Amino acid sequence: MRKMTVLVLALGLSSVVFSGVAFAQQYPNVANLKAFSPEAKFMSLPGYLRYLVHQQTGQWMTYAEASRTVQQQTAGR
Repeated sequence: MRKMTVLVLALGLSSVVFSGVAFAQQYPNVANLKAFSPEAKFMSLPGYLRYLVHQQTGQWMTYAEASRTVQQQTAGR
C-alpha cells in the first residue's frame, strides 16, 4: 500500500512538472504583428506573447523565453 501511494504521488508530481507549454509550436504566433502597435496592445512582441500565454494557461513565461520564441518565429520571415 505504501509503495502504491509513493508511486501515485511521484506520477502526480511528474505530471505537474512536465505539464504546461513545452514547445515553441504551441505558442501563439506574433511574428506577423508590429511591436507597440494597436494589434499588439502597444506592447513589445515578447511582452505581448507573455500576455497571450498567460491568458491561455494562467502561467507567466519568462521574458527571456518569450524573446527566444519571438526570435524563432521571426527568423522564418
